[in-house]
Amino acid sequence: MSTVAPRDPAAARGISRRTQSDIYRAGIAGTRPRVPVDPDALEAAARRALSAEAFAYVAGGAGAERTVAANRAAFGRWQVWPRPLRDVAERDLSVEFLGVRRPTPLLLAPLGVMELAHRDADVAVARAAASSGVPYTLSTQASVPMEEVRDAAPGGVRMFQLYWSASDDLNASLLRRAEASGCEAIVITLDTHLLGWRTRDLDLAYLPFTRGLGIAQYTSDPVFQQLVRERARAARGPAEAVRLTPKTVAAGISIARKGGPLTGAGLRENLRSPLPRAAVETFLDVFSTPALTWEMLARAREWTSLPIILKGIVHPDDASRALDAGVDGVWISNHGGRQLDQSVPTLAVLPAIADRVAGRVPIVFDSGVRGGADAFIALALGATMVALGRPSAYGLAVAGEQGVAEVIRNVLAELDITLGLSGHTAIADVDRAALREA
Repeated sequence: MSTVAPRDPAAARGISRRTQSDIYRAGIAGTRPRVPVDPDALEAAARRALSAEAFAYVAGGAGAERTVAANRAAFGRWQVWPRPLRDVAERDLSVEFLGVRRPTPLLLAPLGVMELAHRDADVAVARAAASSGVPYTLSTQASVPMEEVRDAAPGGVRMFQLYWSASDDLNASLLRRAEASGCEAIVITLDTHLLGWRTRDLDLAYLPFTRGLGIAQYTSDPVFQQLVRERARAARGPAEAVRLTPKTVAAGISIARKGGPLTGAGLRENLRSPLPRAAVETFLDVFSTPALTWEMLARAREWTSLPIILKGIVHPDDASRALDAGVDGVWISNHGGRQLDQSVPTLAVLPAIADRVAGRVPIVFDSGVRGGADAFIALALGATMVALGRPSAYGLAVAGEQGVAEVIRNVLAELDITLGLSGHTAIADVDRAALREA
């Protein structure tokens, strides 16, 4: 974050004035923002910074990617009413979430395999979130164990997102670790019980987990480690033959490099050990389960005392069912269009779900959010918190920790401006009357 003008009077006028002042003052010396402010330019910059496989994994959606497009198009159906001649000199972005007053309604959605975007991966994201005062949702598919993320950003607010695996012992172990590492809540993702038909990844024949990427929460877990050892013992015998190519060798080295938590050894020893490869195969076996039901979700209460939020709710009836199940929050999401092609866009159902929930639990919203005006629309339609996904990954790809921090800053600055230009001084006062349906 810039410190060009620490005594600038604009600093007392909200994050929007402060951000504009910092950028324009730095521009006098020829300095521009580290990441593009325009969302499309940000995505284009990330495309240039990432490998073809990495960009496809982050940016891609399911099928013909009609859900990705529908998520964005849904925002175009709403317009913000400008309301001048109101005193909006002081603006308050704070909201109540899970019993705590938060400085803003923004949080970072869980993103897996962030080592594809930057070598500092989840550590960089966590530090940027902490410095910005924004909660960070750490993914089960993180590239760094949750304990290391905690130690790298000890002042940050974190939640842990669980992909419900086929092993209840593993699920319980992950939630115990999340609670012990200081996470404030558990976010259970419901919509990945089958992996989406992700055409970009399929065309490249690339899934990062088969290279040992994005499974650090698993390989650092004692229950998973035991599953791996059992698999390796059961698989003794001639190894399955694979065609030896440069790609095969690179994949083998990648897998071996990630094997340290299992072997306690270095690359040379890991290349000889069956454990790193067994870890990949074990992960592919246990990741998620199509047998997950509402009845099974009750087990999570036995594994943790933390608040539980269900992520992947799109149908209003499922929101009602979640309330009946006694969860602590509902997260409206279609996984950013990555799971089901031609899915219902999340913004289209937000008002109906907000009516069903009726303030009994907080509502987190994601899918299609690219800037502060989008966040404002979602808040006006009933969201309590708005989660940012791909833009934070793009910022990470372009400029690491500072890139993520600038993306967060830019979204909050635009939200602050939108709040004031709509004639409001507090997020708590924003409702559907702030919008016109196009």
